[in-house]
Amino acid sequence: MAKDIAIVLNNGGINSAVVTALAAQKFRIVLLHIESTEQTTSRLRAAYDLQLAHFKPYREHTLAMPFLSIVHQGTPTQPISDPRHIAPLAPQLVSLLPFVACATRFAAHYGAVSVHLGFRIGGNADELAEATEYFQIWDELLQSPCNQPDLKIETPLLELETWQVVDVGFQVAAPFDRTWSCSEQGSEPCWACRSCRAREAAFQQAGKPDPMRVVRRV
Repeated sequence: MAKDIAIVLNNGGINSAVVTALAAQKFRIVLLHIESTEQTTSRLRAAYDLQLAHFKPYREHTLAMPFLSIVHQGTPTQPISDPRHIAPLAPQLVSLLPFVACATRFAAHYGAVSVHLGFRIGGNADELAEATEYFQIWDELLQSPCNQPDLKIETPLLELETWQVVDVGFQVAAPFDRTWSCSEQGSEPCWACRSCRAREAAFQQAGKPDPMRVVRRV
């Protein structure tokens, strides 16, 4: 097993940028981007390409999963979502299944020691316990019947609030200017949708300037 390789799921959002920066501190990273047919030309894909250029990973793979456009009910690794409107946890965990499965298959291929996800729950004790159990089950499945004893699923953002993700991102020099949070597909963020407002609130609570705001003003 390659002790210095980690698989990182990256969808172009803020959480992805932060978790990729965290993983890159310790490992050679293999970036994995999963998209449906509709996402092929999306702003999230463009943001992923920018992050790809920034991190210069050891390897990179983009996987098309067109079936997601049929069953899609919200990607579990979305950009920052409004903490006042918490989505039900069970559907998020179900949606996460194909992502984790693909990532772990690539981990086995590369002999990686970990799969890094930007999945975040926050401080809700009940949901945090459920999500923690979910990933523990994945670890047990991989390490015993799948015979990958050193492989672990890493979710370093799991219990953080959105502003804490921003704070950690600044500590590890995450490329926030190469992320996308807007629900629209324009050339610039709209700063009016729920996702944009949540992003703005997260940076304000962290006491940090949003590079996307700076870039837009230039």
